[in-house]
Amino acid sequence: MGLILPPPAGLRLASYNVRKAVGLDRRRDPGRILDVLAGLQADVVVLQEADLRLGARASAFDPDEIRERTGLTAVDLDPESPSLGWHGNALLVRDGIGVEMARGLDLPALEPRGAILSHLVTPAGPLWLAGAHLGLTRQFRRRQAGALSEELRGLANGPAAILGDFNEWRPVGALDALEPEFQVIAPGHSFHATWPVAPLDRVALGPGLRLNAAGVVEKGAARRASDHLPIWADVVLE
Repeated sequence: MGLILPPPAGLRLASYNVRKAVGLDRRRDPGRILDVLAGLQADVVVLQEADLRLGARASAFDPDEIRERTGLTAVDLDPESPSLGWHGNALLVRDGIGVEMARGLDLPALEPRGAILSHLVTPAGPLWLAGAHLGLTRQFRRRQAGALSEELRGLANGPAAILGDFNEWRPVGALDALEPEFQVIAPGHSFHATWPVAPLDRVALGPGLRLNAAGVVEKGAARRASDHLPIWADVVLE
């Protein structure tokens, strides 16, 4: 059964590091992740670690099953690849959300890191959105956050948001590279799912976006489906 959250108060954005669908019981169970996603009632979801790490990096999920069980459509960022996303970052949208542009972006790093950039047409208006999985070292997190901010500053002519696993344990830390263009919001402690102690998963909102509500899903299958808990944020485009 899906998780029950308050009805969306605005456009609901969500982010979830799904650890290639491997739960805390060490079983790979994509269906369990999809149950969690269905319960989010989100309009737009960005995933991290959605693809397998080895070989051709095939997706850990079947796009048709995603659609059937969650009502969300996976955006194909590379039709020539078996991956669902870009460097493990994937984008899911609900019916009624148009995708005018979606592409991968390489980020500066010692190990392969990337983000996805998209321009969405929502019932509330157009939205630029990025999904990212930032690095483990503070130096590269700052460079990656700066690269995302610069990329969106060059592209966006309207409201913009960044969501993902920012891997930042401090209240601000390396994420100061997103300021002052973006307000970084930590909905709550999202890692580790067994005993949440760190707000690694966050959302950054640019001008033209107002936060109505935000939170972390801490109950049900989310406590064992991955080592991260999913976050959500209800925003209003002003």
